[in-house]
Amino acid sequence: MSVGDWKEILSGIPEQEYFVKLLNFLNKECAKNKVIFPPKGQWFKAFELTSFNDTQVVILGQDPYHGKGQAQGLSFSVKENIPIPPSLRNIFKELQSDLGCTIPNNGNLTAWAENGVLLLNSVLTVEINSPGSHANRGWETFTDSVIEILSKNKNNLVFMLWGTYAQKKRNLIDSEKHLILTSPHPSPFSAHTGFFGCKHFSQANKYLQSHGHQLINWEL
Repeated sequence: MSVGDWKEILSGIPEQEYFVKLLNFLNKECAKNKVIFPPKGQWFKAFELTSFNDTQVVILGQDPYHGKGQAQGLSFSVKENIPIPPSLRNIFKELQSDLGCTIPNNGNLTAWAENGVLLLNSVLTVEINSPGSHANRGWETFTDSVIEILSKNKNNLVFMLWGTYAQKKRNLIDSEKHLILTSPHPSPFSAHTGFFGCKHFSQANKYLQSHGHQLINWEL
């Protein structure tokens, strides 16, 4: 299911009834030749690239991109050869405004993941051209458990909750141990209502620095 130190931390989950049902559902969908994104080998990519021990920031998304070739197992991220989605472009604009970062020419956020940013979607798979198609199948139970485990067992993490969906996860996080940053979603429909100017990236680094943690290099 996962690699590195996550494997031990999440060791009891694969045997749980909801997770067995989830995998059965996904296997049946694959047997019907349904096209699922990201590809099977990338469902747990966020955990492969960002170990539990190295996690310092969590950016929570909803479900993967549903267009062909977009999803790669990291929230908001797309491969180099894929046009940058509008929400991610707005994230880059805020980064430039906040920290002076150069806006990259692609949307691959792997470097963030390797630098301690857990790019976690609430739902880890989706059927092609069908947003939300794998909601309420068990993924939310799994990723809620991940958030709770991080909150309980680590200190001084930064959780970035953008939009009302992500903010519903706030009650899973101990606000006395961690920094919770909230804003409207970076979508073009809401970015101008408070995402732009939120300065979450500089706030995250100030918080990490104040607790003796390594800063995140947000430049891509």
